[in-house]
Parts: sequence; structure tokens; C-alpha cells
Amino acid sequence: MAALQRQAASPPDPARLAELIVAVGARRDRAAFAELFAYFAPRIKAYLIKRGTAPGEAEELAQEAMIMVWRRAATYAPAKAGASTWIFTIARNKRIDALRRERHPEYDPQDPAVAAALEPAAPEAADRAAVAAQQAERLSQAIAALPAEQAELVRMAYFEDKAHGRIAEETALPLGTVKSRLRLALGRLRKAVGEDAL
Repeated sequence: MAALQRQAASPPDPARLAELIVAVGARRDRAAFAELFAYFAPRIKAYLIKRGTAPGEAEELAQEAMIMVWRRAATYAPAKAGASTWIFTIARNKRIDALRRERHPEYDPQDPAVAAALEPAAPEAADRAAVAAQQAERLSQAIAALPAEQAELVRMAYFEDKAHGRIAEETALPLGTVKSRLRLALGRLRKAVGEDAL
């Protein structure tokens, strides 16, 4: 324990760190790995925390990075990169992988909820599709027959999904006028196409 504390207090020189990685890669040297772990794990954790990773997750990622160092030590080439650069690149990549998993979680295809969500929707029956197309055509004609100001308000409210207050701002109309014109327009549309089409 005292040896580990001494190592943490005085950082080894870069050549020594490279030798330790080579020893791990060539001979699976546990003592060399313990020295690397004692030196790098706390530094990797601090690096990850500085970049916004939660402390618990930073500790896990630091351990994952060091496991990767153990596994990939044989691929380390001291001529291409310094030991610190190589190890911190592994840690950075582990952080990127964690962020990707967070944004795009992996789905278990055996989970019934996931399986149901991923199942393609059944195609709409031809008769229903024809009825829907006819209703859409009638609705389009009914909107075209509305007074221009009402048609515009319907387009803004129902096709652009704008709130009544936003419509009032954009058209410079009082909010009450927007609401009453929309009510009138909907009444006319109901008469023209029927309640079911709206």
C-alpha cells in the first residue's frame, strides 16, 4: 500500500510507463498492471469527471478503460504514442461509447414491449384507405370554400399546429377574434363533411 502511495505521489517517467504496458502485453505482468492501475485509474476518473461524467459512472468507465489496457497491452506501440496518450485515448473512447449508448439505448429483442413496438403495422384495408382518401378530398374542398381569413386560421391551427395565442400574434388579430373565427370555420366544415371526417 505504501508503495502505491509513493507511486501516486511521484509520477513515473514516460519511459517507465511504456515499459509497464509492454510488460503487461508481453508477460501478463500483474505487478506492472497494478502499478499502471494505481497511477492511471484516479487520473482517468478525474479526467472523465472534468468532462461532465457523473462520479460513479466515471469510476466505472475508468475501470473499463483499465480492463481494456490489460486486454490490449500487446497492441501498444511505444514508437507511435506515449503511454499516457494511449491510455487516455482508450478512456476517451470509453466515454464516447457510453454517451452513444445513452443517446441510442440498446433494445432487447426478447422484451415483449420492444418486440411489439418494432413489429410493422398492419397495412390499412383497401376499403378504409379509399374512404379516408374520399374524406380528405371532401375536407380539402370544404376548407377551400371557407372565407379566406377562416381558411388561413384553420391551416395555421390544425395543419401547422400553432397555438391560438401564437396565431393571434402572427395575424395581429385579437385572441377572441381568432377563437370565434375558428369556431365558425369548424361549424361550416362539420356541415360540409360531417362530424366523422373531422
